[in-house]
Amino acid sequence: MRKKKSVGEYLAFLSVKYEVDPEEFLYSLRSAEEHKESRCAKLSIQCRGKTKKKFIFLIKRESEVIAQFRIDEDFLFNENNHLRNFMDTDEIRRYLARKARTATANSIKDLRTGMTHVNLKAEILDVTETTHVITRYGNHASLAKASIGDETGTIKLCLWNGQIAGVSAGDIVQIENAQVSAFRGENQLSLGKKGTLSNVEIGKPHAISMDLPNPMI
Repeated sequence: MRKKKSVGEYLAFLSVKYEVDPEEFLYSLRSAEEHKESRCAKLSIQCRGKTKKKFIFLIKRESEVIAQFRIDEDFLFNENNHLRNFMDTDEIRRYLARKARTATANSIKDLRTGMTHVNLKAEILDVTETTHVITRYGNHASLAKASIGDETGTIKLCLWNGQIAGVSAGDIVQIENAQVSAFRGENQLSLGKKGTLSNVEIGKPHAISMDLPNPMI
Protein backbone atom coordinates (compact mmCIF):
# COMPACT_ATOMS: atom_id res chain seq x y z
CA MET A 1 0.00 0.00 0.00
CA ARG A 2 1.38 3.39 -0.97
CA LYS A 3 2.37 5.56 1.95
CA LYS A 4 0.60 8.91 2.10
CA LYS A 5 3.07 11.77 1.96
CA SER A 6 3.30 14.13 4.93
CA VAL A 7 2.68 17.86 4.64
CA GLY A 8 6.41 18.43 5.10
CA GLU A 9 7.24 16.13 2.18
CA TYR A 10 4.64 17.82 0.01
CA LEU A 11 5.92 21.32 0.76
CA ALA A 12 9.51 20.20 0.19
CA PHE A 13 8.53 18.78 -3.20
CA LEU A 14 6.82 22.05 -4.18
CA SER A 15 9.93 24.02 -3.23
CA VAL A 16 12.08 21.76 -5.43
CA LYS A 17 9.67 21.73 -8.36
CA TYR A 18 9.24 25.51 -8.44
CA GLU A 19 12.87 26.24 -7.52
CA VAL A 20 12.37 28.25 -4.34
CA ASP A 21 14.39 28.04 -1.16
CA PRO A 22 12.55 25.61 1.15
CA GLU A 23 13.03 27.65 4.31
CA GLU A 24 12.00 30.86 2.56
CA PHE A 25 8.94 29.01 1.25
CA LEU A 26 7.90 27.94 4.75
CA TYR A 27 8.50 31.46 6.08
CA SER A 28 6.32 32.86 3.27
CA LEU A 29 3.50 30.50 4.24
CA ARG A 30 3.66 31.77 7.82
CA SER A 31 3.72 35.34 6.55
CA ALA A 32 0.66 34.70 4.37
CA GLU A 33 -1.24 33.38 7.37
CA GLU A 34 -0.54 36.64 9.18
CA HIS A 35 -1.00 39.09 6.29
CA LYS A 36 -3.33 37.05 4.05
CA GLU A 37 -0.85 37.23 1.17
CA SER A 38 2.90 36.93 0.59
CA ARG A 39 5.38 36.18 -2.16
CA CYS A 40 8.22 33.69 -2.53
CA ALA A 41 10.28 34.34 -5.65
CA LYS A 42 7.79 33.97 -8.57
CA LEU A 43 5.11 32.37 -6.41
CA SER A 44 2.24 34.26 -4.82
CA ILE A 45 0.75 32.72 -1.68
CA GLN A 46 -2.70 33.38 -0.28
CA CYS A 47 -4.16 32.20 3.00
CA ARG A 48 -7.81 31.52 2.16
CA GLY A 49 -9.02 30.92 5.70
CA LYS A 50 -9.07 28.32 8.43
CA THR A 51 -11.14 25.22 9.16
CA LYS A 52 -10.76 23.80 12.66
CA LYS A 53 -6.98 23.81 13.17
CA LYS A 54 -6.01 23.79 9.50
CA PHE A 55 -5.11 26.79 7.34
CA ILE A 56 -6.04 26.73 3.64
CA PHE A 57 -3.39 28.03 1.21
CA LEU A 58 -3.56 28.81 -2.48
CA ILE A 59 -0.30 29.00 -4.47
CA LYS A 60 -0.15 30.70 -7.86
CA ARG A 61 2.59 31.39 -10.39
CA GLU A 62 1.46 34.48 -12.25
CA SER A 63 -2.17 33.61 -13.10
CA GLU A 64 -1.69 29.82 -12.92
CA VAL A 65 -2.92 27.98 -9.82
CA ILE A 66 -0.30 25.36 -8.99
CA ALA A 67 -1.46 24.11 -5.59
CA GLN A 68 -4.13 24.37 -2.93
CA PHE A 69 -3.77 22.55 0.36
CA ARG A 70 -4.32 22.61 4.13
CA ILE A 71 -1.64 22.82 6.79
CA ASP A 72 -2.09 21.99 10.45
CA GLU A 73 -1.59 24.96 12.73
CA ASP A 74 0.83 22.95 14.87
CA PHE A 75 3.04 22.16 11.88
CA LEU A 76 3.02 25.68 10.45
CA PHE A 77 4.15 27.39 13.64
CA ASN A 78 6.50 24.73 14.99
CA GLU A 79 9.90 26.46 14.87
CA ASN A 80 11.63 23.05 14.84
CA ASN A 81 10.15 22.24 11.43
CA HIS A 82 12.57 22.71 8.53
CA LEU A 83 11.65 21.69 5.00
CA ARG A 84 15.24 20.67 4.33
CA ASN A 85 14.60 17.73 6.64
CA PHE A 86 11.99 16.41 4.20
CA MET A 87 14.13 16.46 1.05
CA ASP A 88 15.26 12.83 1.12
CA THR A 89 12.20 11.25 -0.50
CA ASP A 90 11.75 8.94 -3.48
CA GLU A 91 9.43 11.44 -5.15
CA ILE A 92 11.99 14.24 -5.05
CA ARG A 93 14.77 11.92 -6.24
CA ARG A 94 12.63 10.72 -9.15
CA TYR A 95 11.68 14.30 -10.06
CA LEU A 96 15.31 15.49 -10.04
CA ALA A 97 16.42 12.49 -12.11
CA ARG A 98 13.64 13.14 -14.63
CA LYS A 99 14.51 16.82 -14.77
CA ALA A 100 18.18 16.00 -15.39
CA ARG A 101 17.21 13.76 -18.31
CA THR A 102 15.09 16.47 -19.90
CA ALA A 103 17.33 19.42 -19.14
CA THR A 104 18.06 21.78 -22.00
CA ALA A 105 21.71 21.68 -23.03
CA ASN A 106 23.45 24.73 -24.42
CA SER A 107 26.73 23.04 -25.29
CA ILE A 108 27.90 19.62 -26.44
CA LYS A 109 29.93 18.98 -23.30
CA ASP A 110 26.70 19.03 -21.27
CA LEU A 111 25.09 16.16 -23.22
CA ARG A 112 24.39 12.91 -21.38
CA THR A 113 22.83 9.65 -22.55
CA GLY A 114 19.06 9.69 -22.09
CA MET A 115 18.64 13.46 -22.26
CA THR A 116 15.66 14.75 -24.24
CA HIS A 117 14.45 18.21 -25.34
CA VAL A 118 18.06 19.16 -26.13
CA ASN A 119 18.58 22.59 -27.70
CA LEU A 120 21.95 23.80 -28.98
CA LYS A 121 23.74 25.61 -31.79
CA ALA A 122 26.64 23.93 -33.57
CA GLU A 123 28.65 23.82 -36.81
CA ILE A 124 28.39 21.00 -39.33
CA LEU A 125 31.94 19.68 -39.61
CA ASP A 126 31.30 16.93 -42.16
CA VAL A 127 28.54 14.65 -43.41
CA THR A 128 29.03 10.98 -44.24
CA GLU A 129 27.93 9.38 -47.48
CA THR A 130 24.25 8.46 -47.52
CA THR A 131 23.46 4.82 -46.91
CA HIS A 132 20.19 3.03 -47.52
CA VAL A 133 18.90 0.93 -44.67
CA ILE A 134 15.88 -1.10 -43.69
CA THR A 135 14.55 0.00 -40.32
CA ARG A 136 13.33 -2.31 -37.60
CA TYR A 137 9.82 -1.52 -38.82
CA GLY A 138 10.65 -2.85 -42.31
CA ASN A 139 10.77 0.59 -43.97
CA HIS A 140 13.41 1.66 -46.49
CA ALA A 141 15.20 4.84 -45.40
CA SER A 142 18.22 7.00 -46.21
CA LEU A 143 20.68 7.65 -43.39
CA ALA A 144 23.73 9.87 -42.97
CA LYS A 145 25.60 11.06 -39.94
CA ALA A 146 26.91 14.58 -39.49
CA SER A 147 29.75 15.44 -37.18
CA ILE A 148 28.77 18.65 -35.39
CA GLY A 149 30.84 20.74 -33.03
CA ASP A 150 30.93 23.79 -30.83
CA GLU A 151 33.64 25.29 -28.66
CA THR A 152 33.16 22.51 -26.08
CA GLY A 153 33.30 19.34 -28.16
CA THR A 154 31.88 17.26 -31.01
CA ILE A 155 29.12 14.67 -31.44
CA LYS A 156 27.42 12.72 -34.24
CA LEU A 157 23.97 13.80 -35.43
CA CYS A 158 21.74 11.28 -37.24
CA LEU A 159 20.12 12.62 -40.42
CA TRP A 160 17.24 10.80 -42.07
CA ASN A 161 15.72 11.09 -45.53
CA GLY A 162 14.93 14.74 -46.38
CA GLN A 163 17.13 16.10 -43.58
CA ILE A 164 20.31 14.98 -45.37
CA ALA A 165 20.19 17.39 -48.33
CA GLY A 166 19.46 20.37 -46.09
CA VAL A 167 22.91 20.71 -44.52
CA SER A 168 26.55 20.66 -45.55
CA ALA A 169 29.95 21.20 -43.97
CA GLY A 170 30.40 24.73 -42.69
CA ASP A 171 26.73 25.38 -41.93
CA ILE A 172 25.79 26.71 -38.51
CA VAL A 173 22.64 24.95 -37.33
CA GLN A 174 20.18 25.35 -34.49
CA ILE A 175 18.95 22.05 -33.05
CA GLU A 176 15.73 21.91 -31.05
CA ASN A 177 14.06 19.04 -29.20
CA ALA A 178 16.78 16.49 -29.93
CA GLN A 179 17.57 13.46 -27.82
CA VAL A 180 20.82 11.77 -26.81
CA SER A 181 21.37 8.03 -27.12
CA ALA A 182 24.38 5.73 -27.03
CA PHE A 183 25.50 3.83 -30.14
CA ARG A 184 28.51 1.52 -29.98
CA GLY A 185 29.69 3.19 -26.80
CA GLU A 186 29.43 6.77 -28.07
CA ASN A 187 26.75 9.40 -27.58
CA GLN A 188 24.85 10.60 -30.63
CA LEU A 189 22.03 13.05 -31.26
CA SER A 190 18.80 12.29 -33.06
CA LEU A 191 15.88 14.58 -33.76
CA GLY A 192 12.95 12.23 -33.19
CA LYS A 193 9.49 13.13 -34.44
CA LYS A 194 9.34 16.49 -32.66
CA GLY A 195 12.87 17.70 -33.29
CA THR A 196 13.91 20.42 -35.72
CA LEU A 197 17.16 21.33 -37.41
CA SER A 198 17.47 24.85 -38.84
CA ASN A 199 20.36 26.32 -40.78
CA VAL A 200 21.01 29.74 -39.22
CA GLU A 201 24.14 30.71 -41.15
CA ILE A 202 23.73 34.13 -42.77
CA GLY A 203 22.79 33.71 -46.40
CA LYS A 204 21.35 30.21 -45.98
CA PRO A 205 17.98 30.74 -44.30
CA HIS A 206 16.44 27.30 -44.73
CA ALA A 207 14.83 24.99 -42.21
CA ILE A 208 14.33 21.25 -42.20
CA SER A 209 10.92 20.16 -40.97
CA MET A 210 10.13 16.87 -39.33
CA ASP A 211 6.96 16.09 -41.28
CA LEU A 212 8.52 12.95 -42.76
CA PRO A 213 8.64 9.77 -40.68
CA ASN A 214 11.78 9.50 -38.57
CA PRO A 215 12.62 5.78 -38.45
CA MET A 216 14.85 4.26 -35.81
CA ILE A 217 17.21 1.41 -36.63
